[in-house]
Amino acid sequence: MKAIVYSSTGPSSVLSLVDRDVATPGPGEVRVRIVISGVNPTDWKARADGDIPFPEVVPNQDGAGVVDAVGDGVTEPQVGDRVWIYLAAHGRPAGTAQEFTVIPAERAVRLPDGVGLDVAASLGVPAMTAHRALTVHENGPSRLAPGALEGRTVLVQGGAGAVGHAAIQLAVWAGATVIATVSSDAKAELALAAGAHHVLRYPDDSLARRIREAAPGGVDHVVEVSPGQNAALDVEVIANHGSIAYYANNNGDDFTAPVVESFAKNVRWQGLLLYTVGKEALVAAAEDITAALRSGALPVGESAGLPLSWFPLEETAAAHDAVENGVTGKVVVRVSDGNPSGD
Repeated sequence: MKAIVYSSTGPSSVLSLVDRDVATPGPGEVRVRIVISGVNPTDWKARADGDIPFPEVVPNQDGAGVVDAVGDGVTEPQVGDRVWIYLAAHGRPAGTAQEFTVIPAERAVRLPDGVGLDVAASLGVPAMTAHRALTVHENGPSRLAPGALEGRTVLVQGGAGAVGHAAIQLAVWAGATVIATVSSDAKAELALAAGAHHVLRYPDDSLARRIREAAPGGVDHVVEVSPGQNAALDVEVIANHGSIAYYANNNGDDFTAPVVESFAKNVRWQGLLLYTVGKEALVAAAEDITAALRSGALPVGESAGLPLSWFPLEETAAAHDAVENGVTGKVVVRVSDGNPSGD
């Protein structure tokens, strides 16, 4: 089979296309024929820095395909099932930038009928991060479903990114009023297409006032991509007992927040990282995201607010570069033949 691998960290040039044997799934594992591999910032960052725990690594955590074989003890999913994949390479050498990958069965989630593999490959890290960000409120729901966020206001900072897009869609599906911030008119169109009720441009000295006009009682949940830039603003607009869930370090590795205003509002600052969040949160996210898929709540493509940038497998390095350089939308790699928009 064809696979993209690297054996030392560094720039995207360390990636190479090789032929490798197809692995056999062990107990509790499944083998998936990958049709589409999804690329996230975590993929190029893991490739670029630090030590690698295996002699050779296949990158990319997310993807979509068809179950090809199952190991002992696996009852779900089954051979022939179309699946979406999350954290394929977490603690393992084999990600989704290859024609077949072997992963723990729970990381391959059966895809509802009629949902395209392009949608499936765009879930994983972005959608599960968004789910977690929306379920850490002190007095909020721990699971998402229609009506779970009814009466609540969600602020999505960076609403045109992959996580921001998923946060908008999941929050709207769960009944929230969603305010999104973006940096351009073009990105505003994408956030509106994703379903945001209010979209505000930054930088803007009056941004806090405009957010409070849209949410007079304050914002209940903040999904934050740039705490170093936005911490003071978040505290200014947050409601009493609100949560600020941050998942990235855009625009700075440190942040400073107003102390008195934070504790006076009983603000919950919640960091989140899927690799360390724990199995319970991952399982809850996988189940709720699949329910949202059945409702048609997570479409992709420019008309749905998430443009897809496609690359062939042999150009995975260029796909990593596109994510590193901040391309808007979702970067996906076509690994093998298959209908990306349906079964």
